[in-house]
Amino acid sequence: MSEREVLEMDVLFVGAGPASMAGAYHLAQLIARHNEAGGPAIEIEIGILEKGKEIGAHALSGAVVDPRAFQELFPDDWQEAPFEGAVTDEELWWMTGKGAWSMPIPPMMVNRGKYVGSLGKLLKWMEPKLEEAGINIFCEFPATEVLLDGERVLGVRTGDRGLDEHGKPKANHEPGVDIHSQVVVLGEGVRGTLAKQLEETLRLREGRNPQLYAIGIKEVWEVPAGRIQPGKVIHSMNWPLGFDTFGGGFIYGMQDDQVIVGLVVGLDYKDPLLDPHELFQRFKTNPKVRALLEGGTMAFYGAKAIPEGGWWSMPKLWGDGFLICGDSGSFLDSQRLKGIHLAMKSGMLAAETIFDGLKEGGTVTAEHLSRFPQKVDESYVRKQLHPVRNFHQAFDKGLLGGMVQAGLGMVTGGRGWGLLDRLGAKPGYQHLERLDQPGGPPREEARTRMEYDGTLTFDKLADVYNSGTGHEEDQPVHLLVADTNICEDRCAREFGNPCQHFCPAAVYEMVEAPDTPSGKRLQINASNCVHCKTCDIMDPYQIITWVPPEGGGGPNYSKM
Repeated sequence: MSEREVLEMDVLFVGAGPASMAGAYHLAQLIARHNEAGGPAIEIEIGILEKGKEIGAHALSGAVVDPRAFQELFPDDWQEAPFEGAVTDEELWWMTGKGAWSMPIPPMMVNRGKYVGSLGKLLKWMEPKLEEAGINIFCEFPATEVLLDGERVLGVRTGDRGLDEHGKPKANHEPGVDIHSQVVVLGEGVRGTLAKQLEETLRLREGRNPQLYAIGIKEVWEVPAGRIQPGKVIHSMNWPLGFDTFGGGFIYGMQDDQVIVGLVVGLDYKDPLLDPHELFQRFKTNPKVRALLEGGTMAFYGAKAIPEGGWWSMPKLWGDGFLICGDSGSFLDSQRLKGIHLAMKSGMLAAETIFDGLKEGGTVTAEHLSRFPQKVDESYVRKQLHPVRNFHQAFDKGLLGGMVQAGLGMVTGGRGWGLLDRLGAKPGYQHLERLDQPGGPPREEARTRMEYDGTLTFDKLADVYNSGTGHEEDQPVHLLVADTNICEDRCAREFGNPCQHFCPAAVYEMVEAPDTPSGKRLQINASNCVHCKTCDIMDPYQIITWVPPEGGGGPNYSKM
């Protein structure tokens, strides 16, 4: 058995998303300016761990980007970033299955001054700047475990390579690396593995609302020339979600006659057999959307969970030896549909917090890290997130009630129903209604599912193919189900095995098994997984745990 290597870092960022990339670069720049000014020299090693094959491979967003953080971080050349186009024309549609009608755009949803962008492309543009600044970037290194001494974070452990499906070493086996660091900054994205571990171990969610989530599903299409202009932005409400399900559609014009089309579905719906991927395919059959896409070709596909809980769902953001940033820390404005600039700013504030400690004594202590929330409070992050602190919770009773509450919130500083400073919430999976109760949703056999034509609409397997997803087949399953007996009996009776439906990648399949109570057993097609984390979030019994697979596996969103 090979010995586990130990690597020493001073500051380690986990996840190469916008929070970590911005934070690492900002820290390097702060140190460089300090050293140039002639102060006591600070010499440290900064590292970033990324589980994907390359920078941007696992980065997925809409996205209409507020450029504010880019302007702060790259004041001289931010306009050279590969944005698809400035927003010059936008619409808000009220949709039905037969048409769409333009509505006035609420002030908070106006996107003038923003840019349509691909998060993967933007991160790739940032990568050489970080390398030039001396930052160590380690791709294909999934962080799987926090190294703790009591309640102090000492570093992280990365996943082994070369284990077979039974967890036994193959000929190419390499143990994961233990990376020790003064400070670990968790910017893993939504439902981060290490952040989740710390939330449970160190009780970081005490006194907080549970995180609320949505799933965003999108395709990139190549359409006939002139069909849509770069920077064109369309958002939609109502169909195919209806009044009871949170979410909406989006269409964004890109360069080179490409268009982003997508749907966001709140992961707090009631019907356990609701299928977000199917709803997205229905969305494209609306006549106005169909007219935009007809004659085109679907090129890329992706899906990702979105942290929608906002201000009240933020965990405790610091502890001895660590900070939490980006989607892992709930830095997303669900009202304005913006998270990239807030993630970047959170990483930059983390960098400033760490720099203060390095400057004051060379060692970053828990007392230094405890200043991070104050920096967040004093920044534009609070100014943007606090007034929308109750936005998602306001839609708990449906679309119309949520719209009323959103309007009241605009004139009362974000108060729920215009009165309450904080609206409570419950985890999304607790909204699911049981099929075996009187008046419950209909079972699968009473439903008519959509048929896909392979031209405009696609089944999950066709979409997964266009996500570029690939995993080493002979490795342990990275979707851990604590008790499959629940799947075969209780879940089948009570909820109809919703994992088959909420997963946008056909990972979970109930196959014939006459010896089980339901006549079926769970089959996990782990190689299909697009790393959206929906199963970890929406399983009604919370018995599914998503863990990182072998490094480099997963989707390739670098052009999404």
